[in-house]
Amino acid sequence: MSSAHNAPLDDTLHVTDVTSDGAAWLASAAAHPRGTLALWEERPEAPVVLPCGSAFDVVSAPAVFGRRMLDRMWGEGPGSGPVAEFRGRMLLFAAAGTAQRLPSLLEWEEWGARGRAGGRTGAVPPLLCHGAGDAVTVPPPAGASAGPDSRWLVAPDTRRPWLPGPEVLLWAAVRAARAAVRISIFPSADQGAKVYDVSRRR
Repeated sequence: MSSAHNAPLDDTLHVTDVTSDGAAWLASAAAHPRGTLALWEERPEAPVVLPCGSAFDVVSAPAVFGRRMLDRMWGEGPGSGPVAEFRGRMLLFAAAGTAQRLPSLLEWEEWGARGRAGGRTGAVPPLLCHGAGDAVTVPPPAGASAGPDSRWLVAPDTRRPWLPGPEVLLWAAVRAARAAVRISIFPSADQGAKVYDVSRRR
């Protein structure tokens, strides 16, 4: 797939469903992939708990900050892997191993929760990094019917999606934190409607 540097961020699109290949990739993380797929065939609107650390890690960010990270990744960077919103958090699917490495990179760069960063900007808010030994609840494949609190913004659409590593997410988090001091504290009314065009994803 081509680079997503110029991928449009279209507020008019609807949340899309996971493809069959994307569902197979998600299910591959489960202890019993066939059982997970069978559940989704019977109840495509059902969320499911999946383990991290093998097929993917997940970085969970506060929703507004997560959207800012995602905007940077699609507007200025390589795009993203699958991304979901679940109960007020943004779930960014990342390469396995990211959950272990990202916190230390943030501390090394002095962008951790203490917010030092040379006093130049605010801190990156706490990011919950889920890796080996952790599990996350993901929205169901039928994202369009899951409701506003559980939906896919970038739905899995292939059995081997590109996933960002810790360096990409560090870059996006730092850019989002720097931008946060330059924008209004009042989000736009349609901010929650933004989804991303995956046709030009990396």
